Amino acid sequence: MMRRDDCFKALAALRGDAIVVPAYTAAFEWLRASPSPLNYFSIGAMGQASSHALGLALGLPHHKIVVLDGDGSLLMNMGALVTIANIAPRNLVHFVNDNGSYEANGNHPTPGKDRVSFAGFARAAGYPHVFEYDDLAAWQKELPRVLSLQGPVFGVLKLVPGEPLEMDYDFIHGPAVRQKFKDALKPILAKGRTSRPEPAVTQ
Repeated sequence: MMRRDDCFKALAALRGDAIVVPAYTAAFEWLRASPSPLNYFSIGAMGQASSHALGLALGLPHHKIVVLDGDGSLLMNMGALVTIANIAPRNLVHFVNDNGSYEANGNHPTPGKDRVSFAGFARAAGYPHVFEYDDLAAWQKELPRVLSLQGPVFGVLKLVPGEPLEMDYDFIHGPAVRQKFKDALKPILAKGRTSRPEPAVTQ
């Protein structure tokens, strides 16, 4: 098993200007590892992080989108795997933090936690690239290649919590963080508009 904070630090070092969509407790760990206005916090919609990330990937097809999903969250929206694999956004990387519990709700165990294979679900859904990591050294070594692949990419991260976290829900849910995200999107949207080819003119 990897410690979540160590795992996230390795990812943060390589994120560049990617938009990252972290879910629930992972959001606080990610905020500490990689504070950025390009963090999109989907807390409050359990199970919807992957769907939010898909919307961002479709709306910003030239920009890397990374979702840090939860195992319990994904169990609430398994249909998203089929939808994402079918649409096949090239810019989407879907990581699942698998710790076998609903950590945000008192660490209740997820159903089938010792039997469920999220990697198996993703392969069956049709993701072209599927990985599973429980060793930090292997994760650090392979991460640059994983992030460079044409998506959608799916990775299961076998994790245990890191250092104790400060759960600042007022910040996560507050209007200021959303406004910063909107402001950070403006140049990305402008760049996307200029990079699109002009429509063909027909007579």
